[in-house]
Amino acid sequence: MRSRLSLLTGAALASAVVALGAVSLVSTAAHAATPPGLRVSGTQLVEKDGTPFVARGVSHAHTWYTSQTATAIPAIRAAGANALRVVLSGGDRWTKNDAADVANIISLCKANKLICMLENHDTTGYGEQSGAVTLDTAASYWVGIRSALIGQEDYVQINIGNEPYGNNATANAGWAADTSAAIKKLRAAGLHHNIVVDAPSWGQDWAGIMRDQAATVAAADPDANTLFSVHMYGVYKDASTIKAYLDAFKAKNLPLVIGEFGFDHSDGNPDEDTIMAEAVARGIGYYGWSWSGNGGGV
Repeated sequence: MRSRLSLLTGAALASAVVALGAVSLVSTAAHAATPPGLRVSGTQLVEKDGTPFVARGVSHAHTWYTSQTATAIPAIRAAGANALRVVLSGGDRWTKNDAADVANIISLCKANKLICMLENHDTTGYGEQSGAVTLDTAASYWVGIRSALIGQEDYVQINIGNEPYGNNATANAGWAADTSAAIKKLRAAGLHHNIVVDAPSWGQDWAGIMRDQAATVAAADPDANTLFSVHMYGVYKDASTIKAYLDAFKAKNLPLVIGEFGFDHSDGNPDEDTIMAEAVARGIGYYGWSWSGNGGGV
C-alpha cells in the first residue's frame, strides 16, 4: 500500500501533528489460512502482499460532527496522513451510524487513500462511565452492519470498542475474557478484518492488564489477526514509561498501535515528542486525538 499512501517523516511529521493538535491509530483484516487484507505478522501490521503498513493518522469524531466529515477526510489526507480513525456509535449513547453511513465513510477513505479504522465509542469507560455499554453489545453493532464491512478487509480495521473500561478494578478484571469473546463473535459472523482492541483503564493500561494478558487474547482469535491499542495521555508523561510499555510488547512479539495520544490532557502532560520519536524508530503506528472537536482540558 506504500504505492497508494505517503508516510509522514521528520520535520513534516512533527509540524503536521502540531497542526492537528494530537494523534491516534488503526488496523484491517485477515483469515488465518487465506488473509483477505490487512493482517498481523509478528509485531507488524502488513498488507495482503506482506508490505508493512505503519499508520500515521488522526481520529475524526464523525458521530458528533457528521456535517464535517466530507470536508475533514480530504483535509486529513492533504495534511499527510495515511490512516484515519473514525468515531462511530451503535446508537446506545449517540445517534446510530448505520450501514449506509459507514459504507459512505469507507468510500471517502478509499477515495482519499486512507486506511480506515472504525471504532464504536459507546463502550467508553464501561464500569465507571454512566451509559457505557459492554464489548459484547459493541460486537453486535459490527455484526449488524457487516454488509458495509465485508469485502473491505484491505482498507478497513474494526476497533471493537473505544476505551472499553474505566478505572473500575472489578470491571477491568474481565478485559481478557470479554475481549476474547467479542473477537470470536465477529469471526463467527464472517468478519475477517484486522481487529483492533483497546486497553482498559480508559485505554491507558496503567495497571498493565492488557500488557500482561494480550497473549491470551491474541491466542483466542481464530484468524490470528488482532492488533492491540494503547492510548497515551497523562500516564505517559515520562519517556521511561513510554519506552517500557513499548518494550514489553516487543518482548512478547505482539503488535501494538498507539490508538490515541495528545499533547496535553486533563490527567497530565503526555510526552508527545517521545511518543512520536519512539513510534517512528520502532515502526509503530499512531493516531492523534482529534481532528474535529474536543472536550475541555484535552
